[in-house]
Amino acid sequence: MTHLQERGHLLTEQVNPNSLNLDQLSSLEFVELFNSEDLKAVEAVAAAKIQLAQAIDRTAERLRQGGRLFYIGAGTSGRLGVLDAAECPPTFCTPPELVQGIIAGGAGALVRSSEDLEDRAEDGETAIATRHVTQLDVVVGITAGGTTPFVHGALNAARQRGAMTIFIACVPATQVQFEADIDIRLLTGPEVLAGSTRLKAGTATKLTLNILSTGVMVKLGKVYGNRMVDVAVTNQKLRDRALRILQDLTGLSREAAGFILERSGKWVKLALLMHWTGLEKDAGDRLLSKHQGNLREAVESYKNNNQP
Repeated sequence: MTHLQERGHLLTEQVNPNSLNLDQLSSLEFVELFNSEDLKAVEAVAAAKIQLAQAIDRTAERLRQGGRLFYIGAGTSGRLGVLDAAECPPTFCTPPELVQGIIAGGAGALVRSSEDLEDRAEDGETAIATRHVTQLDVVVGITAGGTTPFVHGALNAARQRGAMTIFIACVPATQVQFEADIDIRLLTGPEVLAGSTRLKAGTATKLTLNILSTGVMVKLGKVYGNRMVDVAVTNQKLRDRALRILQDLTGLSREAAGFILERSGKWVKLALLMHWTGLEKDAGDRLLSKHQGNLREAVESYKNNNQP
């Protein structure tokens, strides 16, 4: 029996009865079918909410102690991890090493199919070793079908080093068992195009990573209310966003918001703290550092210690 035949029982490889006549549908019927099936991706994430919430809390705890977050996968799963990791620095002003995406085949696999490399468990082990993963780190293995050796090798190596491991798959544990600290199953069902897990499975994975990384950054104080107060002001669009955040939260004019943004070193969070407390840049920076970058805690601490 071949490797592919052995995978035929997996939920992600099964045939979807709703799309048996896919090649005979009108374009409108085609879109309607996809739309109805894609709703299952959202439902799958909702069904995993307890595990996902645990992943947010435990990951934030590790990162708060100096750990890092790694996503590791092959093919679509790997690309989604790299994408989520790449979005963290511009969105939350995190250093590039805090959240990292690892894909089988390296950077070239982002734009060119390298699916044959997913069968090498030893490459996953090497990826963990070369990044010097420790007990403070979190490693998230992403594999739609749950069987990718590259991911299994990486997670097993991470566990041996004491890292926290999270397993994300789109098949039930009864089909593929794997020992991880947190087991997230996104049961999206058979794909409209049989076996094409870049579809519903990919959508559910993207939604899950959106929630995980954003939830962790909220816990780390990278957000105030629902605003990106740690946004990196690196172009005109982001400068405009920074000014709008300052104006909305302080009532300042655009000109005044621009002035305090410059005084803060183009850091929205520090600009807000300076405005609300009257502190200058260096003093505000020290206060934020004392509270691990949490703006709300820093402001409340200042008010409590400076009551008339």
